[in-house]
Amino acid sequence: MEKELTEKFDMLKKEMGQYVPDGILVAFSGGVDSALLLRLACMAAGKEHAVYAVTVRTRLHPSGDLEEAASAAEEFGALHRVLQIDELTEVGIETNPVNRCYLCKLGIFRKIKALSEELGAGCILEGTNADDLRQYRPGIRALKELGIVSPLAACGVTKAAVRELAEYLGISAAKRPSAPCLATRLPYGTKLDYGLLARIDEGERYLRGLGCYNVRLRVHELTKMVNTDPQKKSGEMRESREAGRKKEREWLARIEVDPGDMPKLLEHGKQIAEKIRGLGFDRVTLDLEGFRSGSMDEGMDIR
Repeated sequence: MEKELTEKFDMLKKEMGQYVPDGILVAFSGGVDSALLLRLACMAAGKEHAVYAVTVRTRLHPSGDLEEAASAAEEFGALHRVLQIDELTEVGIETNPVNRCYLCKLGIFRKIKALSEELGAGCILEGTNADDLRQYRPGIRALKELGIVSPLAACGVTKAAVRELAEYLGISAAKRPSAPCLATRLPYGTKLDYGLLARIDEGERYLRGLGCYNVRLRVHELTKMVNTDPQKKSGEMRESREAGRKKEREWLARIEVDPGDMPKLLEHGKQIAEKIRGLGFDRVTLDLEGFRSGSMDEGMDIR
C-alpha cells in the first residue's frame, strides 16, 4: 500500500481498538463502506469480544442486499441481526421530503440504538465516509443527534480509499457499486410507493445485466393535457382550453450510466426502451452527462 493509505489503515485500526471495551455494533448494509468497518471491528475485537452486525430489512433498498450482508457477516465472524422497518409508514417520508434522509436515519438508528442496549453494545458504528461530508447528506445530522460514530469520516477516509483498503483485506464488496436508497431516484416532493420503487429496482437490475457498472434509473412524473372529446377540433380547443380536457400523468425514465457504458446501451436501444416501457414508464431517455452520484440533489445546500 502507498504510505498515505497505510497511515489511514493504521489510524482506523487504532480507532477501532478504543471501541472494543464498550462492545461494538455496526450498522451493516453489506456495501463496501460498512463491510470495511465490520471487518476492522472484527479484527480489533478478536475472539475475546463479540461484534454485532445489524442489517435493516427495508423495501427502499435494492433487492439482494440482505442476503449479501448475512453472508459477509458470517465470513467476518460477526453476530448478525436483522431489523424490520417500513419507512413509508413509520418515519413519515411518503411525499419524499427534502429532509427524507434525516427522518429515515433518525427512525432507523433509534431502532438500532434500542437493540444495541438490549445486546449490551455501547458503541454504534456506521459507514459515512469523508466524501459524503461534501455532499447533501441531511441524515448525518440525525447520526450526530443520536451519538452514532462514523470512523471513516472521522479519519478522513475517502470512498476511493475505502475501496482500496477493502480490496487489500480481500473483502468481496470492494468492487461492488454503491446501491443507495431507491427514493433517491425520484425528485423531492414525488409521492413514494413500493410498487413504483420495485419497478425502478427491476429496471436497474436489467441494465446491470447488460454489463453496466454504475446504474441509476431516475424517474420524473410528467403531466400532459389531453382532449377527451374527439369531436372537438384544435381551433375549438384553443377557444375553450378547459372544456373537454384533463390532466394525464406520464412517467419519464432517465438512465444514468458511466460514459464508457453508453455505447452498449445505444446498441441495444430499442430493446432497452421496450423493457423499461414494459415496467410502466412512458418515455425512456439516456442522460448524456452520465452517472452522477446524488444527481437529484444538485443545487441543494450541503450545510
